[in-house]
Amino acid sequence: MAGSLDGLVLSPVADQAPGQVGTRTRFVYHEQGGRIWAEYAGGDIVRGHLVGTREGDRLDFRYVQLKHDGTTSCGHCESTVVELPDGRVRLEETWEWESQPGSGTSVVEQLTAPEDRPATG
Repeated sequence: MAGSLDGLVLSPVADQAPGQVGTRTRFVYHEQGGRIWAEYAGGDIVRGHLVGTREGDRLDFRYVQLKHDGTTSCGHCESTVVELPDGRVRLEETWEWESQPGSGTSVVEQLTAPEDRPATG
């Protein structure tokens, strides 16, 4: 099983459709006692939150986000936590919108370079 997600910063490896999470989006994960949550922003997303659970290398969570155009959306995601050969974490995700039509898959990976981390404050 891969280690804790607590404090990790992850980003998608590819852009999704316009108005969705993309390579400029940064997720800051937290984990405690089988519970996970994260804040995210960047690209078309002003602010997003996810909350859910972790059992082994499986995540199950709901997400909600606010876009720059003022619209909100929410959905459900199941992810598999994978440890990469270099020790970083990858999440292989299957997601589905609950507030609008659409579903798909995506991959987010842990960032390591300080310039890739979100600004604080």
